[in-house]
Amino acid sequence: MNAIHIDSVIEKDGELHLTGLPFKKGQKVEMSVSPSETELPWLTTKELLNSGIVGIWEDRTDIGDSVEFARKLRKQAETRNHE
Repeated sequence: MNAIHIDSVIEKDGELHLTGLPFKKGQKVEMSVSPSETELPWLTTKELLNSGIVGIWEDRTDIGDSVEFARKLRKQAETRNHE
């Protein structure tokens, strides 16, 4: 079955109510919930550089080559079991 995209507004803190979904009892589903992209703040390059995000792992000694480290994380994510 194809993914279903639902736009919803949170009416009460911490609660999201979904009804009328085409799923049956016992069927496994996966759900991802994230804020609407229109509500995420956009940063200029200068703001991003000054945000503290860039270089956040600079002092980590367990990473080594950051490109290879990122490649390894992507491979792990792609091959993990979804149970």
